[in-house]
Formats: sequence, structure tokens, C-alpha cells
Amino acid sequence: MFYFVYVLLNPDNKGLYIGFTTNIKQRYQDHISGKGGFTQRYKNWKLIYFEGYKDKKDALNREKFLKGGSGRKYINKQLKNFLGEGAL
Repeated sequence: MFYFVYVLLNPDNKGLYIGFTTNIKQRYQDHISGKGGFTQRYKNWKLIYFEGYKDKKDALNREKFLKGGSGRKYINKQLKNFLGEGAL
């Protein structure tokens, strides 16, 4: 089994969502169909980044890091480099 940490971007409000799952396709469908808790307010989510892990603990630790202060700075910097300044 693989574990995924992923980042969604809402282009309408420039919001980011960071999550964890074992089934990235199904989880993304849940988000865009309104089944996600935080993400159900907005429907225009785009999957822009994900990482795969063999160990659940590693994936959960990575999700926790990316949701924290220095992790948010890191992911914002990486995504600005990838997506361009105006994307975030």
C-alpha cells in the first residue's frame, strides 16, 4: 500500500489544502464533489502536487510538516517557483 500527501489549489481564492490519503484519485473526487470538510465550500480545487510514501508514519509526518509554519513557507516557495508568482 502507498500513502500520499497532496496539495490542492483553489484558483478562485488562491487557497491551498494539504491532505493525506491512500487513494489519491478517490480523495480528489471527494474534494471536488463537495465531500471534503474544509474543501466543500469551494468546488474549483486543482490537484497540483503530491508525494508518495511506502510508510504511513513518514507520510503523516510530511503532512504535519507541510501544514506547519516552516512547511507552509517551504511549499509556498516551491509552488511559486513551479506555478509562477501570480498563482499563489
